Amino acid sequence: MAENSLPASTSTSSSPSGRPNLNQGNGKISRIIFLVLLCGGLLFTAINLFNDVQDTGAPVTSYTPFLLLGVALVIALGFEFVNGFHDTANAVATVIYTHSLSPGVAVVWSGFCNFLGVLLSSGVVAFGIISLLPVELILQAGSGNGFAMVYALLFSAIIWNLGTWYFGLPASSSHTLIGSIIGVGVANALLHGRSGTSGVDWDQAIKVGYALLLSPVVGFICAALLLLAMKALIRNRQLYEAPKGNQPPPPWIRGLLILTCTGVSFAHGSNDGQKGMGLIMLILVGTMPIAYALNRSLPPDQIPRVAALTQVTEQQLLTLQPAPAAMPAPREVLTEFVRTSQNRPQVLPALGMMLGDIGDQIRRYGAVENIPAQAVTNTRNDMYLASETIKHLQSAKVALPEEIASNLTAVKKELDAATRFIPMWVKVVVAIALGLGTMVGWRRIVVTVGERIGKTHLTYAQGASAELVAMATIGAADVFGLPVSTTHVLSSGVAGSMAANKSGLQLSTIRNLALAWVLTLPVSVLLSGLLYALFIHL
Repeated sequence: MAENSLPASTSTSSSPSGRPNLNQGNGKISRIIFLVLLCGGLLFTAINLFNDVQDTGAPVTSYTPFLLLGVALVIALGFEFVNGFHDTANAVATVIYTHSLSPGVAVVWSGFCNFLGVLLSSGVVAFGIISLLPVELILQAGSGNGFAMVYALLFSAIIWNLGTWYFGLPASSSHTLIGSIIGVGVANALLHGRSGTSGVDWDQAIKVGYALLLSPVVGFICAALLLLAMKALIRNRQLYEAPKGNQPPPPWIRGLLILTCTGVSFAHGSNDGQKGMGLIMLILVGTMPIAYALNRSLPPDQIPRVAALTQVTEQQLLTLQPAPAAMPAPREVLTEFVRTSQNRPQVLPALGMMLGDIGDQIRRYGAVENIPAQAVTNTRNDMYLASETIKHLQSAKVALPEEIASNLTAVKKELDAATRFIPMWVKVVVAIALGLGTMVGWRRIVVTVGERIGKTHLTYAQGASAELVAMATIGAADVFGLPVSTTHVLSSGVAGSMAANKSGLQLSTIRNLALAWVLTLPVSVLLSGLLYALFIHL
């Protein structure tokens, strides 16, 4: 075994091999800070919920929605908490095993960067995840089926994440959530007597699947190539050595590794945090539609422009494709189209008629906050369904006159502004949950990434190349609105750097990682499908 190989012992004491002490307990101050942030986050959530509902002016006739909302929010934030200690451990493994930062400092710093990443995220990934769900369940988010969907998603994701964490396997939270969504969609279709393949937006699922499938390959190959390029261009032997004892690396190497840890943590928060945001918005729309179904912060002067645009587009669509004499209700036609992607002659006139209805509602009330409570859910569903229909028409490349296509794009942008929004307080509480998650439970995954992938101790260059590639890959996926796995990208990057350095790979660990990667999707599909079928009958 090479000189810098790790000892077989799992002792947590410092050793000449450079193994860090991972068993340092959290101090009293750390525990106090944790509890203060936890209680502060819950209080902050309650205050914002109360203020948002009070601002609507709607009388509170029942506290049942608040109870359902509270339980669902706690579970959703629990998912983000588990995501924090499950995934973020990957970001800190390299700085800990190169002694660039002590474990305590690395975990706190990573949590802070995750917090910032969530706060500054765009929200595109959040609604990309939501659009995978069956459209009929999204439109019925406040019904029993809608709650069964949300609880099945959350419980299946948490169960699998906790199980893989317990065995120290860096499984993907993104992979788990996607599988859970597919499971709910398939189960919903089967329970309604349809083919299971009709329960999911497969175009979006395939797009997301490519991102999840290719990201580990990108991580492995690019980290290996980057390490080889560094060896060719940077002739500094210190960069390619393992730590000696517990000594930190030279300042410039240490700065590089801290920078890459910062970037991966920020990118993880920006990408993974959005998954929890999307689920929370689904919960809020279902339980408190009067406050969260529509974006109440839209400026009133935007309303006339939207109303005029929908009216013009309605006339253009009905002129292009007149409505047949005996056509089903527009919502029925469009729901079927979004579910099956089968374009029929009724789709364009149905879309035109629905846009006309939306324009009439907007014009009648003059501002979003003026829409009465009993009409909010209906208006929001019409807007969401019209937007999804336009997206499917664009994906199917349906040939339309240039002016109509341009107007539909403009209409979709306005509809999305009204229905696809994330209040700042939601970002803050998700950021707190994800950040707090980094403070507990990180050791198991850190040990796997730092010790059990390669046969030798992680060198400075290997850690830097793996994290640079992970940071760039996750950042690019965030720009394109695609969910990727921090776990898969970084662990495959470490493996790639080990292979390029001819350090050797521990095949048992690689086999276990591959097994977790292969099993995550089918297990989460099956688990969420069974839970959905159970919850829907409770």
